[in-house]
Amino acid sequence: SDQTRTKLGAPACVDVDCLFNLFIVCLCCSCADVPPAGPTDLPLSLLEMGCSGRFELITYPLPGQPFPPQSTLPNGLPPTSLNLETEVEKQFLRDPAWLPIHDTDFREFNVDSLLNCAPSPLHSGLSVVRDPTTGMLLDFTEVLLENTGLSAKNSLSLQRQPGPPSESLRGSNTNYPFLPGEIQSFKAFFLVVPPGLKAGMDFTDKGIILSYAKNPAVDAVLPSTSSEKGTDEKSKPKESPQENKKWAIPVNITSPCDDFYKRIPKPAFKWPFELDVFQKQAVLRLEAHDSVFVAAHTSAGKTVVAEYAIALSQKHMTRTIYTSPIKALSNQKFRDFKNTFGDVGLLTGDVQLSPESSCLIMTTEILRSMLYNGSEVIRDLEWVIFDEVHYINDAERGVVWEEVLIMLPDHVSIILLSATVPNALEFSEWIGRIKKRHIYVISTMKRPVPLEHHLYTGNSTKTQKEMFLLVDATGNFLTKGYYAAVDAKKERTSKHAQSFGTKNTSQNTSASQDRAVWLTLLHFLSHRHQTPVVAFTFSRTRCDENARSLESMDLTTSIEKAEIHSFFQKSLSRLRGGDRRLPQILLMRDLLKRGIAVHHSGILPILKEVIEMLFSRGLVKVLFATETFAMGVNMPARTVVFDSIRKHDGTGFRNLLPGEYIQMAGRAGRRGLDATGTVIILCKAGVHEMAELHAMMLGKPTILQSQFRLTYTMILNLLRVEALRVTDMMRRSFSESHRDTQAQEKRINQLKQMLSSLPPLDTEGQLSDLMAYYHTVTELRTTTEALQRAILESVSGLKALSVGRVVVVNNKQHLNALGVILQVSSDSVNRTFTTLIICEKGNEEGEGKGNDSTVFPHLYNTTLFIPEGPCSHTVQKLKPQDISAITVKTLKVIPDRIIDNYNKRQQPRFRHDPPGQAISMATQELLRLAEANPDGIATLDPVNDLQLNSIDVVEDSMRLHVLRNSLRDFNCIHSPTFAEQFARVKERMTVQEELDRLLFLMSDQSLSLLPEYHQRIKVLQSLQYIDSSGAVQLKGRVACQISSHELLLTELLFENVLSPLAPEESAALLSCLVFTQNTQVEPHITNTLQEGIEQVLSVAHRIGDLQRDCGIPQTAEEFVGQFKFGLTEVVYCWARGMPFAEIALLTDVQEGTVVRCIQRLDEVLKEVRQAARIVGDSVLGSKMERASLAIRRDIVFTASLYTH
Repeated sequence: SDQTRTKLGAPACVDVDCLFNLFIVCLCCSCADVPPAGPTDLPLSLLEMGCSGRFELITYPLPGQPFPPQSTLPNGLPPTSLNLETEVEKQFLRDPAWLPIHDTDFREFNVDSLLNCAPSPLHSGLSVVRDPTTGMLLDFTEVLLENTGLSAKNSLSLQRQPGPPSESLRGSNTNYPFLPGEIQSFKAFFLVVPPGLKAGMDFTDKGIILSYAKNPAVDAVLPSTSSEKGTDEKSKPKESPQENKKWAIPVNITSPCDDFYKRIPKPAFKWPFELDVFQKQAVLRLEAHDSVFVAAHTSAGKTVVAEYAIALSQKHMTRTIYTSPIKALSNQKFRDFKNTFGDVGLLTGDVQLSPESSCLIMTTEILRSMLYNGSEVIRDLEWVIFDEVHYINDAERGVVWEEVLIMLPDHVSIILLSATVPNALEFSEWIGRIKKRHIYVISTMKRPVPLEHHLYTGNSTKTQKEMFLLVDATGNFLTKGYYAAVDAKKERTSKHAQSFGTKNTSQNTSASQDRAVWLTLLHFLSHRHQTPVVAFTFSRTRCDENARSLESMDLTTSIEKAEIHSFFQKSLSRLRGGDRRLPQILLMRDLLKRGIAVHHSGILPILKEVIEMLFSRGLVKVLFATETFAMGVNMPARTVVFDSIRKHDGTGFRNLLPGEYIQMAGRAGRRGLDATGTVIILCKAGVHEMAELHAMMLGKPTILQSQFRLTYTMILNLLRVEALRVTDMMRRSFSESHRDTQAQEKRINQLKQMLSSLPPLDTEGQLSDLMAYYHTVTELRTTTEALQRAILESVSGLKALSVGRVVVVNNKQHLNALGVILQVSSDSVNRTFTTLIICEKGNEEGEGKGNDSTVFPHLYNTTLFIPEGPCSHTVQKLKPQDISAITVKTLKVIPDRIIDNYNKRQQPRFRHDPPGQAISMATQELLRLAEANPDGIATLDPVNDLQLNSIDVVEDSMRLHVLRNSLRDFNCIHSPTFAEQFARVKERMTVQEELDRLLFLMSDQSLSLLPEYHQRIKVLQSLQYIDSSGAVQLKGRVACQISSHELLLTELLFENVLSPLAPEESAALLSCLVFTQNTQVEPHITNTLQEGIEQVLSVAHRIGDLQRDCGIPQTAEEFVGQFKFGLTEVVYCWARGMPFAEIALLTDVQEGTVVRCIQRLDEVLKEVRQAARIVGDSVLGSKMERASLAIRRDIVFTASLYTH
C-alpha cells in the first residue's frame, strides 16, 4: 500500500510486495548466508501482529543496529519452518539425486491391469429338473437368460438388475422409473412363469389364466377341474369391463355381511370389536387383492381398512406405503401403527426412521420422488394407502396425488380413504380407467354418532341457557328453533336495531363482548358435562385472544393438574433450558393447567403435539383451534363450537362451504362415549340468515376436482425417459377424465364404415372441380355467417336493420327475394325481424323453389327473384341467418297497418279479401326494385357503410369478395347432374368432418394443457435445460433434484450467486423460497446479503420476463412476488447461533411459522447440496452441509413426540 511505501521511504515505482517476499525469503532461508547490512540496505524489520498470522514491515532510522524479527507476543515468534513450496522445489527440482536419469528402473509391468472391467452379466443359468411326484433331484439343465443387460439406467422393467443399496430407498435421479400402469407406449416386461415353476400367469387380457406346460406328470398331480373353475371365477369380473366398461363398482353396504367369517376363516388381523358392514366389505375386497375407495364419515373407522392392508402385506411379506397430506398426521399414524404392528418406518422431509420396514409412512411428495427416481421399494410394494384423498382439491398440492396415481406400476393395488364426497364414483371411474382395473367404491350412509346443531345467543348468567336446536339428530331443519333464536336476540337489542330486523348493522363484536359470550357458554357446557370442546376460530390472533381472555376460568381438578404438569415437564425435558422458558411455552403451560389450549400453525410444533396428546387423554377441556385441526388430526370431542361461520380464504371473506363445515363439525361426537355430538354456532352480533345456515349445514360437500397443472420438475422428469411422454401424463389426468375414449373409438369405427359404404363420387370431366367448389362454398358460408354475426352485434348494424330497410331473403322458401322489415323484436338473444317478402302467387305458405340448404345457390347466383306470374307477398318472422344482404334502399311503410291487414287475411273468412293499400304499395315498390336491378342490388358494405373497422370484419369482407368472384369460374355448376353430385359430396364431407373432429379429440392436440406444455418447453429450451430435440441437459438434470421453484434455484446455482456467501448467508438468502407470509418488520441484514437479494430478484425478473415472452400468462411481477425475504434476518441470526427466544423478537411472524420455515429450508439446502454434487461443485456442497448443520439445532429440530 502507499502507506507502507512512505514508511519505507521507497519510491512509488518499487513493488513493495516483491520487497516483502524477498525479505521473507531472506529471513526464512537458514541455508542462505546473509551478509551484514550495509549503508545502502534499507533498515527493515518484521513485526508479527499477535497470532493472526499477519506481519507488518517496519523500518529503523538508526543504521548499524541488528534487526531481530519482532513480535507483539511476549515470547517472540514461534519457530518457523521451511515454506512447503520451497521444500518441494529443493527436494524434487534442484537435487540431482532425486532425478535418477541414468538409473533404469526394471519394474514389472502388468498390462492386464489396464484392461480390468466389470464382469458382464451371465447369459445363462442352471435349472433344476425334479421328479414331479417325489420331488427328487434328477438333473440340471442350462437355460438361456433373457434381458440380462437391463439396469435402472436403461429400462423401465421390473426385471432389471437392482441398483446399489445406497439408492434402494429414495432411488436416484439418473434412474428410470418403473413402468407406470397401463402406459401403452411400452410393453410391460413381466415374468410369465415364476423361476422353477412350470405353471404361470398370462397377463395379456388381465384375466388370470394358468398356462401349464403340457406335462402329463404335472396334470396328474394338479386336478384339472379346480384350476379351470378357478380360472372362470377369476376371469369373469375381469372380462366384464370389455362389455360395459364400468371400472368403478359401488358396493352395497345396506345388507349385512353374514358369511364374512366363512369367507375369511383366518383373517390377517383381528380387532377387539365387531366390524361394521362397510369395513367387512372392504376387508373382503382387500383379500381378493382389489383396489378400494372408502368414502366414510368422520370417525366411522376408515383406519380399519388401512390396518388390514398393512397386516395383509406383512402376511404376504410384501410392503405397504401409507401416505398422508400433512407431516403431523404422518407422525401420528407412525405412533399408532408402530404400537399395533411394530414393523413400521417413517419417511418425511427431515426424518428417516427404520426405512427397511414392511410398512412405510410418508408424505405424498416423497412417494412421488421415489416413483420418478425408480426406488427399489416399488418392487415389493403391494398396497399404497392414500389417506384424506379430498386433499386432491388443494390448489397447490393436489397435482401430487394425480401424479402418484398415474405413475404407480400395475402390480400395486390402491386404497383411497376420504371424507364423504359426492363424486366418489366419478373419481374411482377415472382411476379404474387409467389403471384398467376395478375400483370398489364403499360409502357410509350416515355418521356412527349423529350430530345436533344448535344456535347459541347467551352472553350473561341470565341468558346462559339460550341454546336453540336447529338441526336434529335425524337431519331435519327446525325453523322453530331459528325463530326462537331470533326472538331471544331481538329482546336484548335496542329499539334502533329492532327496526332493521334480524341483521345487526355490524357483524364485529368487541373483545369484552366476546369474552362474555365465551365465559357464559363454557360455564354452561361444563355444568352440562359437555366438555371436551373444540372451538373453531378462523383467525390465529382471535384464537390467542379468546384463550387469554379466560384467565378466570379453571376447568381441571387437582389430580388432572398434576398429570398435566408432569406430562408437560417430561415432554419438554429434551429442550435446552432457554427454550423451555419461551414466552409461548410459559403462557401455554398456564393455560393447560386450567384445561384450556390453543392449536394453530403459529404454535411451536412440539407444543402442538403436547396439546394433541393431552387433548386425546381428555385433559384439555377447551381447545381454540383453526381449520387445520380438523383437516387430519383425528381427535374427536364432545362438542364443537363455531366462533363464526365466515372465513378468509386468501382472496376475501366468505361463508363456510358445506364440505368445510361438515369436516369441522364432524369432530363432535366420540364413538362409544357419546350418544350424539353437539355442534354450536355462536350468534354474537346477530343471528345468521336462515338460507345461509341451511345451505351450509345441509348442502352437498365439495366435489373432488382436478388441480392438475404442469410443473417444470414433472416435465423434466418425464423427458429424462424416452418411453414416457408428458402428453401421456396429461391425457391420464383427472382433468381430462371427461374423455370417453371407448365411446369415441366406437363412433370412429362406425363413421369409417359409413364412409366406406357411401357411393363413390363422380369427379370426372365437367365435375372435376366439384371438391374445390364444395370447400369454397363452405368457406364462403362460414365467412358470411361470421360477418352477419358481427353486423348484428354492432350498433350500426342494428340501426341499419330497422323498420323500412329493404333486405335480400334466403331460406327454404325464398331464393334472393326482396323484403322490407316491418318490426324488430326486442329480445337481443333470439332476435327476429318481421318482414314483408315478395313471392309467386300460390307460394305464400308452401315450400317453393327456395334455397335448398344442400346447394347454397344464392352464394354464386346473385340474380334477384322476379315472379313469373302475378306478384304475391308473405309476412314472416326471419332469423338473422335468413337475411343474406342488407340493401342500400329503404321504403316508407306503415308496419302496423300491413301486419294487421295480413293477419286479418289469414283468417278463413277474410282469406279472399284484396290486400290493403299499404301492403299493395310496399309490394309494388319491392317488385319495381327487383325489376330495376335484376342482376343484384347494391348492398351495405360492413366496412365502408356500417363503419365496422375491426380487423376480423375487414378481412372477412375482403375474403368474401374474393370468394364470390371465384365461384363464377367453376365448371361443375354447369353440369346437368350437379345438384345430385353436390348432395353426395355434402353427405360424404359431413361424415368426414365428424370423423376428423373425433380423431382430433382422441389426439394429443386436443389436450387442454397442450399449449401451456409447448410454452413451458420453450422456456426450458431458452434456458438450455433441454436441447432442441427435447433431451435433458445438465441444467435440466439439476432441476430434477429440486421440488419447488426449480428454475430460480438452478439459475442461482449456475450463476454462482451462492458461491461468495458464507453458509449462514446462503441459508438466509434461500429462506425466500419457503417463506410465504407478508411481514411488517423490515429485516436488518448485511451488505453481502442485500446484494444477494438483489441478484435473486434480478434472476427472478429475468425468468418471469422469459415466461411471459413464451406465452405463460403469469406476469414477471407475480412471479417475483412469490419470493418473500421477511425471514432473512431471522434465519441468518439462527444459523449464527442466536437463541430462539431472541430470534422470536426480531420478527412479527409467530414462532410455529418460523420453525416450520426453517425445517423446510433444511430440505431446500439438502436439494441444493445434491444439485451441487451433480454439477461437481464440492465447495458449494460442503457449504450447504455446513449451513444445514448450523440451522439443525435446539427447538427447531427437536424430534417429534410421536416418534419416540
